[in-house]
Amino acid sequence: MRIGELARRTGVSERSLRYYEKQGLLAPERTLGGHRDFPDGAVDRVILIQELFAAGLHSRKIHEILPCMRDTDGGPNEIATPLLVEELSAERERIDRMIADLARSREVLDEVIQTASGRPALGPAGRDAR
Repeated sequence: MRIGELARRTGVSERSLRYYEKQGLLAPERTLGGHRDFPDGAVDRVILIQELFAAGLHSRKIHEILPCMRDTDGGPNEIATPLLVEELSAERERIDRMIADLARSREVLDEVIQTASGRPALGPAGRDAR
């Protein structure tokens, strides 16, 4: 499929797809006319790349991880290494810290809103804490 079709099927811009190619995350074939020709499996690959970016990984780490993953289910491949597991565990811990920081920021924001509006404080689920 051409780059425009891949962009349409994944919701990812053509510019991003060209960036993924430049970073070695996608490897399309070329037609005789020089146009990119992506296999059907590129849809799953792009979705996986998007998920890894959303998890906060950078393109170099994604480039390192992709050969160790199966495109169809995103699960580990037999070439995943203990070092990769260690690095991914560290990334997971970083994400957990970010989530905790965001939760604390939300609590502070809730307190400011409550103080400024004179409304009762909200509990952790966003409900009246009374």
